[in-house]
Amino acid sequence: MNKLLALLLASALLIPLSSDAEILALLNYESKPNDSLKDLKMPFGTQGRKEGIAIIDVDPESDNYGNILADFPLPSDLVAHHVFYNRDATKIYLTALGKPELRVIYMTANPYRIKVIDVPDCQVGEDVVFSADNKTWYLTCMGSGNIIVGDVGTDAITSTISLAKPYPHGIAINDAIDRILVTNTIKHDLTDPGETITAVEASTGTPLTSYKLSGKPSPSGVAPVEILFVPGANPPLAYITIMFGGTLWTATWNPQSKEFDVAQAYDFNGTGSGVPLEIYFGPKSERMYVTTANPGHFHIFDISKDPAKPELLKTIKTAAGAHHVGFTKDWKYGFVQNAFINLKGMDDGSITVVDLQKQEVIGSVDTLKNLGFNPNSIVLLPKWNALAGH
Repeated sequence: MNKLLALLLASALLIPLSSDAEILALLNYESKPNDSLKDLKMPFGTQGRKEGIAIIDVDPESDNYGNILADFPLPSDLVAHHVFYNRDATKIYLTALGKPELRVIYMTANPYRIKVIDVPDCQVGEDVVFSADNKTWYLTCMGSGNIIVGDVGTDAITSTISLAKPYPHGIAINDAIDRILVTNTIKHDLTDPGETITAVEASTGTPLTSYKLSGKPSPSGVAPVEILFVPGANPPLAYITIMFGGTLWTATWNPQSKEFDVAQAYDFNGTGSGVPLEIYFGPKSERMYVTTANPGHFHIFDISKDPAKPELLKTIKTAAGAHHVGFTKDWKYGFVQNAFINLKGMDDGSITVVDLQKQEVIGSVDTLKNLGFNPNSIVLLPKWNALAGH
C-alpha cells in the first residue's frame, strides 16, 4: 500500500496545477474612428483619442489567453505606425505618421524603457531596416521623400538620403551587393500613387536606378508598398507587394549589369483578394507568407523550387485589414493583425491565430477590438519571435 501511495504521489507531481503556457505579443494601437465605433454600438467622442502599446498573451493554450498584461501610453497625436526589431532583438523601433519622431523600446530593461528620437527632417515615418552588422538603421519618410540614416549603438542621426522619386515607404537592404531598395508608394493622403522602386548604393547613400513595376501606361497608380529580400537567394532577389495593382513583383540582381531585373510573379486580381501588404519568409526560405487587407487573407506560397516563381498553397480567411504577422520561433503559430491605417472596411481590429502546420484558423484575439481600438502592428516578444526574413 505504501509503495502504491508513493507511486500515486509521484505521478501527481508530474501533473501541472494550471497551464503555464504563454506567448506574449507587443502591439501598438489607436482608437477606432468614430464611425467604426458607432457601427460597433460603442460610445465615442467623449473619451478623446487614445494610443498605446499593449502586451497581450496570444497563446490559445494559456490561461491568460487574450489578456492585456501591460499597457504603455503614447501621445494621442503620435499616430504610431510600425514596429521593427534590430538584428539582435535588443531594441524595437516604433515609427510615427503624426510626428517627426522615432521611438526606441529597450527590450533588455525591466520594465521596458522608451526613448524618443527627434527626426525633424522626417515627415510620415514608415519603415526601418538594419544593416547586416546591426550598426546602422535606415528610416523611410513618406511625407518628406527621404531616408534618415542612424547609428544603432547611439541612435544618433548620421546622414539623410534625398530621393528623386517621392513617397518612400518599404525598404530592404542587401549588404552583399551594397544595395538598398525602396518603394515609391503614395502621398500620405492616399493620392498620387507611385509605380517604382529605387536602388540606392548603401555604402555611399547615392540613389541609382528606378524601376517601374507595372505594364500599364504611366502613371499606372499601382503603389508598390513593401519590399523584402529572400534570405539566402542566389542571385539576390527581393519581393515587392503592389498595393493598388494587386500583384507581387520580383527584383532580381544581375551581377553582370549591376542592375535589377524586375518581373511580375503573381496576380491576386480575380482571386477575391486585394490590397497585398506584408511579406514574410519561412525558416529555410521554402515558404513565403503574404497578407492582403481587403477583405482580409493570409496566403502561404511555396518558393522552394524557384524563389522567383511562387506557388500558392493555401489562402486563409482572417478578418478585414489583414496586415502584419507575428510568427513563433517553432513555426507553430502565425498571429495576423487585422487593421490597415484605420481605413473603413479594413479595420476589424482583431488578431487571427493561425496554426501553420494545419494551415487553418484556430482562434481570434478580440481584446483591443472590443475596447474600441485598432492594433497597427504586431511582433512577439524576443523569447517567441521569429524574424521571418525581416
